[in-house]
Amino acid sequence: MVDAPRGRPSHTQLARELGIAIVTGVHPVGSVLPGEHEIAIQRGVSRSLVREALRMLSAKGLLESKPKAGTRIRERASWNLLDPDVLAWMFEGEPAVGFVHSLFQLRLIVEPAAAEFAAALRTSRHVSRMGHALEQMQEHGLASPTGQAADQTFHHVILEATQNELLVSLAGSIGAAVRWTTIFKHRQTRKPSDSMPQHRALFDAIAESDPAGARAATMALIAQAQADTELSLRS
Repeated sequence: MVDAPRGRPSHTQLARELGIAIVTGVHPVGSVLPGEHEIAIQRGVSRSLVREALRMLSAKGLLESKPKAGTRIRERASWNLLDPDVLAWMFEGEPAVGFVHSLFQLRLIVEPAAAEFAAALRTSRHVSRMGHALEQMQEHGLASPTGQAADQTFHHVILEATQNELLVSLAGSIGAAVRWTTIFKHRQTRKPSDSMPQHRALFDAIAESDPAGARAATMALIAQAQADTELSLRS
């Protein structure tokens, strides 16, 4: 029986377990999943629950179902790699170095420019929320769930401060990238670098309406995070 964590529907938990198995290669690209009836028996759940879980995975681009051909794992190019759930599942295992490199390339394209806009357009409320998040990160540390949640909030507010709805729509993906690379770094035996000085420099630049400083601080923060993450992968 699939036991759902408190507050999470069991079909979501089943989708997570199958999703992790897919993105980590337990179910390779091109392979066919067992049928709904077989999965239901294996997991001790209803077929309707299995159907809903498979529907969720199909919506994320991982699966395709065809009559008489079954449910097949789609090519990786079809996966919605920026879906926050898919990003989380990738980091449940050992993500490929190439994937991690691509993820940080994306952050370097988006976040420094967003920080520039935020420095020019932020309101006092944005600064207050960022400052509170920074205090929470310092108090609880980035190895803790509370500190990690504050880190996500910090980066989310920067995107909000751009006042660009398309950039804000990336908040879920950027937040997931920040969260899961941080969790991954702290899961390793080697202690990662302290990123609080870079976070403070970024906060100061945005609070002081310094776009160039905000861009530079963001690039330094991301570069350090990338170095730590890739070192964790190698170790």
